Order: sequence, then structure tokens, then C-alpha cells
Amino acid sequence: MKTRLSLMAFVLALSGCVNFGQNANAPGVVYYVLNDAASAPAPSPTPLTADALKDPDSLRAEAREKSSAPTLLVLDTTTGGFYDSDQLVFSRSAGTRGQYQFARWTERPGRRFAELLRARLDRLGRYRVAPASGVVRGDLMLDTRLIEFYHDATSEPGHVRLELRAELVDLKQRRLLGRHTFEQKVPLTTYDAAGAAQASNLAVSRVLDDVSAWLATFK
Repeated sequence: MKTRLSLMAFVLALSGCVNFGQNANAPGVVYYVLNDAASAPAPSPTPLTADALKDPDSLRAEAREKSSAPTLLVLDTTTGGFYDSDQLVFSRSAGTRGQYQFARWTERPGRRFAELLRARLDRLGRYRVAPASGVVRGDLMLDTRLIEFYHDATSEPGHVRLELRAELVDLKQRRLLGRHTFEQKVPLTTYDAAGAAQASNLAVSRVLDDVSAWLATFK
């Protein structure tokens, strides 16, 4: 009899009819995409040089102009251990951190931020942007670290805090050109995970603005 009951329970579990230790009424996990909220239009075309204007093939001239831009290697953004996760993070009191139970990022924020940073810098057209690898040799290297990225919920609805440290290195001269820490605080419009995700996108966009402006100061 025990063998028959065990076999029946096994079959029901496979068919989804039995839920062992789980709440069938629990909400499903929602996955949010971390994006550059600016969705900025393509920048104005970079003026061509006199030599480029002489070339009847505008596409070839544009490619030659772009080839003179320095190559910027953008390293993957690193994070602390707690933030190296796909879970949205919050804080209800100073010095504490928690994770949303039913909200996730589609990609870990560090990895995703690096992708967004490369895309933003590539659109600006000042550099030939590439991920750091043994294949591409660069002139400059940008190293970033995500220090803080969470929903500060000490008061309702709170705000998203993003803190990023960036370092720019001249690879040819082997020297540090600059180091800067960027911070943004963006208030939530709704006191929930959706509001935190929306504010996170805006915070990312503003930090990308700041990093782009900082890089523009280096000639």
C-alpha cells in the first residue's frame, strides 16, 4: 500500500497536481529590463574634415574619419558581492540591504550597465568603442565599478541611489588620466518594484550622461 501511495504522489507531482511546500497563490516573479531611459536620438553627424569632403564616396570618407578616433576599451562593470545578482535591492533602514522577493533583473546590473555604457559612448562617435579583449588593442581603457545601486525605502516612496566609480587609463603611456565617482538619486513615482525599476532606468541614464560629459573633458 505504501509503495502504491508513493507512486501515485510521484505521478501527481510530475503532472503539476501537487504543490509540495509552495503557496499556489504566491505572485509570479516579474523580470525587469535595465535600460538607458534617455533613449536619446542619434547625435548630429560629426563634421567631416577637408580631406574627407574631397572623397566622392561619403561612406568611405566617413569610415576614414572614424578610423582616426582613439579606440576606447570599456571593461565589464564590476560590483560588490551583494549586488552581483539579478535581484532588485532595497534598504528600509540605514546600514541594511534586502532583496525584492518577486522582482528580478533580466541581467545582472553590472553586466548590463557595461553594455549600456558601450552603446551610449559608441553613439557619441568620439571613440571606437570595444569591450576589453586580447583581440582589440586600445588607446584608452575605461574601468567602472558599481558601488551602490538600490531602492532607498527609508521613507515612502523613496528613491533609487546609484553610485559609480570610473577610471580612465592611457594604455600607450601607461598612466591614469583620471578617476571620478558619480552619484544619482532618483525619486520613485510608485512605492513598488515597478517604480524602483523605472527610477533605476532614469538613474542609469543620468549617470551615463555624467560619464560621457566627464570623458569629453579629456583631449
